[in-house]
Amino acid sequence: MELTEEDVIEILKLFENSKFDFLQLEQGERKITVSKGGYVPAGAAAAAAAAAPAAWRPQPAAAPQPIARSEPGVAADGLVPVTAPMVGKFYAASSPSDPPYVEVGTKVAVGATVGLIEVMKVFASIKTETAGVIERILVTNGEFVEFGQPLFLLRPDSAPKN
Repeated sequence: MELTEEDVIEILKLFENSKFDFLQLEQGERKITVSKGGYVPAGAAAAAAAAAPAAWRPQPAAAPQPIARSEPGVAADGLVPVTAPMVGKFYAASSPSDPPYVEVGTKVAVGATVGLIEVMKVFASIKTETAGVIERILVTNGEFVEFGQPLFLLRPDSAPKN
């Protein structure tokens, strides 16, 4: 039995409403891995990336700028990264004709949608966990991203400007 798009959507809905933080489903050569709140058991992210079809694996991009961290989740200059909740294709807007969700300088609230990630024609919102101002955008529209990859840097409302 092959999973349909509707099956995958139903699985994702059930997972979202469950008490579980991580789900890995294998059917033949197809492997689906999802997590809530950035939780991934040790080794699962690497295994999921290795099992992903070549077209879904992150493609080399321009040399990323390293983010020096002073404490977990905070860059040295006080900026907080907004990271990818899963592996997939990043979209800055809900459709090609729409403006991007955010641009540099956009003020965002906790839980604001700043982009989308698409996996198997299923879209997941990328939401902020901190209120602040978008200082840097680290990815481009249509770029493949990895789980946990920083996509944006935002200056929290409480952080001083340099």
